[in-house]
Amino acid sequence: MKFKSQTFYQLLLLSSALLAAPFAKAQGKLDEYIRQGLASNESIRQQNFVLEKNIYALKEAKSMFLPDVTFSTTYTKADGGRTIDFPTGDLFNGVYSTLNKLTGSNAFPQLQNQRIQLNPDNFYDAKFRTTLPILNAELIYNKRIKRQQVDLQKAEVLLYKRELVKEIKAAYYNYQKAVYATGIYESSLRLVEEGQRINTKLYDNSKVNRTVVLRSQNEVSRINASLIEAQKTAESAGYYFNFLLNRPLTDSILSDDIKTLPAREQSPGNNVDGREELFKLRIAKDINGNLTGLARSYIVPKLGTFIDLGSQAFDWKFNSNSRYYLFGVSLEWNLFSSGKNNYRVKQALADREALASQTDYVQQQLLTELKVRQAGMQSAIAQYQAAQSQLKTSQTYYGDMLKLYKQGTAIYIELLDAQNQWIDAQLHANIALYDTWIADAAIERANASFTIQ
Repeated sequence: MKFKSQTFYQLLLLSSALLAAPFAKAQGKLDEYIRQGLASNESIRQQNFVLEKNIYALKEAKSMFLPDVTFSTTYTKADGGRTIDFPTGDLFNGVYSTLNKLTGSNAFPQLQNQRIQLNPDNFYDAKFRTTLPILNAELIYNKRIKRQQVDLQKAEVLLYKRELVKEIKAAYYNYQKAVYATGIYESSLRLVEEGQRINTKLYDNSKVNRTVVLRSQNEVSRINASLIEAQKTAESAGYYFNFLLNRPLTDSILSDDIKTLPAREQSPGNNVDGREELFKLRIAKDINGNLTGLARSYIVPKLGTFIDLGSQAFDWKFNSNSRYYLFGVSLEWNLFSSGKNNYRVKQALADREALASQTDYVQQQLLTELKVRQAGMQSAIAQYQAAQSQLKTSQTYYGDMLKLYKQGTAIYIELLDAQNQWIDAQLHANIALYDTWIADAAIERANASFTIQ
């Protein structure tokens, strides 16, 4: 059962080269994709809009310490209602009659008693009022809280960005893993097709039985089905990756040249102080302190001033007599509120205790996550090393079985078993390599070591 064809050896070398140099051509493309994702991801944009809103809220809080000018006007038209009786005739008619007799004239008419309406009729009052707070503890605490809410939202944006970086890296490595598996199956398909061609010729020359040909055909169908599955997996991984970058789902993805384990040394320590979750809790604690101060601010009186510049008169008259100014100082001091203020203080203190408990819990939770990720990394490295050893062994075993089969000292089933072991070893080595990079990204997320610009 000897034959001269070198196709099997050529395919063997091709598959080995495929494992040594993955499909990636561009260096540093992942970093560029991360920058694109951070700049275009819709979730990040939404969080930035919330941050912008909080910044405007802080500016609003600051503007409350500045003068406030308002314009107001009223016009009244009245009839009826309360009146004041004024005895004009009783007071002056006697005097006017005497004066008319003395002067021999009617220059002084007789007057009627008046009934004056209290409600102003055809009267307007227009004014500009300027108010300025001099002392107001509520405004001070409000500004502090708004500033801390800005910091809180900044931490939230960083939290979204850090999670997005991990998702982009994992999606990128999963895509490369799927593309590489596709390449392995393509190479394997050419291998089994060549085997089917040779076995068919051997069968035609009565060198092997029909079972060998049928088994060759089955292997071609099996590898072809696995290839289609790998291609669809790669397509799905590419769709998800492009979705994270907010790009068209069918955009091409360039890959980096990944051949070895992650070079970045993972810290064995338990440092999770850089996690945004803890930073948010620390800010929340500061906000709670200011909320407590706000609840206690009732003991500080509110002092303010105002000035009115306006005009008021009947019949829409506007002159020097109608114009006026009014300046004043206001003082407000809450002396008794049936315990409402004390209850607010107690609520804020209860929230502080809850935050302290939550901080301890979250810190322990993050430490646990880091430990789990580190253990996962160690396991992934062990799997990678085992897969590399298995790959070398299976490749040697397949080469030996191929020689024996060509010499007629091994049956096809033995060659097929060696071939399948070699294909599986390539797939396991591919999976193990990219699993180490995915584990590396998980640790990077767990200890917040990725630098976000």
